[in-house]
Amino acid sequence: MSGSARGEMSESPAVLITGGAGFIGTNLSARLLALGEKVIVYDSLVRKGARRNLEWLAKRFGAGLDVEIADVRDAEKLRNAVQRADFVFHFAAQVAVTTSVHEPLFDFQQNLLGTLNLLEAVRAIGNPPPLIFTSTNKVYGPLDNLALQGNGTRYEPQDLQVLIHGINENSPLDFHSPYGCSKGSADQYVLGYARIYGLQAAVFRMSCIYGPHQYGTEDQGWVAHFLICALTGKPVSIYGNGLQVRDILFVNDLVEAFLLARASMERLSGQAFNIGGGAANTISLLEMMDLISEIHGRIPETRREDSRPGDQGYYSSDFRKFRKATGWQPKTGIGPGVRALYDWLASNYPRIGTSLVRETGVR
Repeated sequence: MSGSARGEMSESPAVLITGGAGFIGTNLSARLLALGEKVIVYDSLVRKGARRNLEWLAKRFGAGLDVEIADVRDAEKLRNAVQRADFVFHFAAQVAVTTSVHEPLFDFQQNLLGTLNLLEAVRAIGNPPPLIFTSTNKVYGPLDNLALQGNGTRYEPQDLQVLIHGINENSPLDFHSPYGCSKGSADQYVLGYARIYGLQAAVFRMSCIYGPHQYGTEDQGWVAHFLICALTGKPVSIYGNGLQVRDILFVNDLVEAFLLARASMERLSGQAFNIGGGAANTISLLEMMDLISEIHGRIPETRREDSRPGDQGYYSSDFRKFRKATGWQPKTGIGPGVRALYDWLASNYPRIGTSLVRETGVR
């Protein structure tokens, strides 16, 4: 598939999803298409698994899907897509800290320049479509000032409020890596355009998202990556002692958050929200390995590596601000969610075959 591939659809407004063939974009696209809405998937298809996700969407939903194969750095094509949209979800991004370190210019162009191109395209329209931008918990940096203590298989914060509720939006911004700089700057540009130009725009600062259609790698999508290693018999690299904790959120719950936010944009505009599984859905790397052992029947081989600079020892999203605004909270627990992803990967593996190993970076 190359160039612009369009379904047979009218010119009536549609939901534009940049990065719409990525993991999160595919799940949101599927939900909207199932509801009978028209969706414009704008994607360069360079992300591993994106072409396969797009083929799945096209096969399942056909005429409701409009596809623009293009990059967000292409301002003209982006403007044309925005002109046909009545709502925009901006997911297109360079997503790995490691890639940003090795290719900072590409990271800047993709994440910050691409976002500015989109904001300018939206601003140029007389009745601009509302916009939701997906940022990252990396805008808060390594959280070096958060005192931690080991508790068996995990780190726990000594601050009781953080332990109970997680990190909230009042935490200081600390752009630590090129990725943190590009995503954090884009985050601030979206909020700035909402405040200065009156655009309806909100930011989701997301923690670790997982679920079907995720072709995770060591650098991004770690839950899927661990499961892929288990299924392919490849070793998992654990950086540091494995006590690092993350809250993880099943993608279906994230999609619900997107839909609730879309329905409340007038109230949410100009604000950032921490979105994740929260304290009830935290898990350490070591605990994830134990869970995978229960699901898979045996624990994957592990390799210990040195800690990576800037890695957060503990992160959990305090999503109370968004819950108060919309009533949202996660519904999928870690056990059922990880099992669902494992089953999806296992059922797709016979069809994907050796290409799964190649595309996810597993050797």
